[in-house]
Amino acid sequence: MKRSHQAVNAATAEMETAQPSLHLKTYNAETLSAQELKQFIARPRIDFTSILQKVGPIVDAVRDKGDDAVKEYTQMFDKADTPNVCVPIESLPAPELDKATQTAFDVAYNNIRRFHEAQQTETISVETMPGVTCRRLTRPIEAVGIYVPGGTAVLPSSALMLAVPAGVAGCKTIVLATPPRPNGSISAEVLYCARKAGVTHICLAGGAQAVAAMAWGTASCPKVDKILGPGNQYVTAAKMLLSNSEAMIAMDMPAGPSEVLVIADSSAKPDHIAADLLSQAEHGPDSQVVLLALPGTDLGAVQAEVERQCNALPRSEAAASALSHSCIVEVADQAQAARLSNLYAPEHLIVNTRDAESWLGLLQHAGSIFLGPWTPESVGDYASGTNHVLPTYGYARMYSGVSLDSFQKKITVQSLTEEGLRLLGPSVAHMANVEGLEAHKRAVTLRLGLEH
Repeated sequence: MKRSHQAVNAATAEMETAQPSLHLKTYNAETLSAQELKQFIARPRIDFTSILQKVGPIVDAVRDKGDDAVKEYTQMFDKADTPNVCVPIESLPAPELDKATQTAFDVAYNNIRRFHEAQQTETISVETMPGVTCRRLTRPIEAVGIYVPGGTAVLPSSALMLAVPAGVAGCKTIVLATPPRPNGSISAEVLYCARKAGVTHICLAGGAQAVAAMAWGTASCPKVDKILGPGNQYVTAAKMLLSNSEAMIAMDMPAGPSEVLVIADSSAKPDHIAADLLSQAEHGPDSQVVLLALPGTDLGAVQAEVERQCNALPRSEAAASALSHSCIVEVADQAQAARLSNLYAPEHLIVNTRDAESWLGLLQHAGSIFLGPWTPESVGDYASGTNHVLPTYGYARMYSGVSLDSFQKKITVQSLTEEGLRLLGPSVAHMANVEGLEAHKRAVTLRLGLEH
């Protein structure tokens, strides 16, 4: 899941003035020690204990003081005065974009919508035995909050990734929270994407205070049932804290810094490999990138390209810091590469090899997979149609990225005929009797005329 650029800027400011080495540490999979393997899997540490201590008072203040607390924190953290914390989107003037920008976002919107509409499922109905029918229905989550990082950077792509599936799912209330600019406004690009995708309210706040406003509800901000979206560690901590509170909200997934794992062979161009690694490293100094290099990969050329391209980046310091805790691992074959990739469970997994499709059966844990030399991670970040809100930090082992399902819930239904209960009832009654739950048993046996 993408990190907020506010967090990136803060972390960059704290970096040491000395330029980190741009030379990626290189290991050989055949000789990896247990300790080196542990380091390979490890991500940059996040101290959530101390972060939760900072976030807790913010969450409590918003619960107690509502909009007034949100305004205070917005002034404190974003240096912005907002007369209204949350407003219906139709009350904001329609944004004006240049033709090229509008066309680009329209392409992304159409592809994202098309892919998420394809995820809609029919009602499942199964007769498990004569007279016993079980169904599963899909219903939208009525009110959702989506968080779009902002402030010094514009991230309209995240607005599309979250608002489009929310609209397709049928959510009635969609609150988009994003940090305001000093004049209290939000970017025209974010507003354009929000309006196009069906957002109903704009919450002019960021950080933990925005998450708390949506979770508790305030005088101006509707209370939501689930909060989704990328953000810095304070946003993540607030989501975690509020999902275990009286606010009664769900969250999408835990999140850490951005990451990519690239699998490459001799057919992969070194400048492409380097560009893919740096596309994640530039997110921030706590991002992590890994290259699994099959035999024949020109590692000298890759290292040279990483250095050359990194030095030319506007965010070269942040990328260089990320590279300092990233690595290359030389692997012997496809099986070894797949095993290490599954062990790492990356947010983004790029397979830049011959016959990339042949890898899919071996890859078990990844947020999103990018197959072949013509599929940079950037296309998934913006406009291919898949979602870019993905599990990081190894959570791809048990979490999926955001999808249409993220904005829906499932309800099961069962209906029995008399024949069905006469066939199934004796088994149910016997099981209830074994568990000592007499009322459960009688609910069946009374209907079957077995009680007097």
